[in-house]
Amino acid sequence: MDAVFAVAPPPDELVTNIHVVGFAGERVVVCRDDRDHWFLPGGTREERETIHDCVVRELREEAGARLDSPLRWIGAHRCVCDRPAPYRPWQPHPDKAWLWCTAEVVIDSAPTCPADGEQVVEVRAASVAQAQRLLSGRSGWYAELIELAAEARAS
Repeated sequence: MDAVFAVAPPPDELVTNIHVVGFAGERVVVCRDDRDHWFLPGGTREERETIHDCVVRELREEAGARLDSPLRWIGAHRCVCDRPAPYRPWQPHPDKAWLWCTAEVVIDSAPTCPADGEQVVEVRAASVAQAQRLLSGRSGWYAELIELAAEARAS
């Protein structure tokens, strides 16, 4: 798959995945799964699910959190997939987009962890720098994405 990041929001019909840099006060909400991988809450959009509803569901499932402000888009990866079929039948193919957003959130319960999703073993509200360090093992651009979210929040 080829992916290019841009700050312009993609067309709604191309968005297959949404992830949120959630701020609980001055801290970023990060999750750790049973494979010891740290990640930002978010995931695959279900058929006919709105972007907002996907974020609400994913925050509850992975972080035990709820939205406490409107979503703010910070960018998207526009992707072209070379697989012969989409990941899920209702998704656009071969062009798609992964949307990144930020919002204020409240952690108010345990993650629901559905059987077909990540099995979250820890949710942490980390400083911006700590969140960047925790996610740096996944990809170098996560630190930049968290910085972009912090800058968007401050402006």
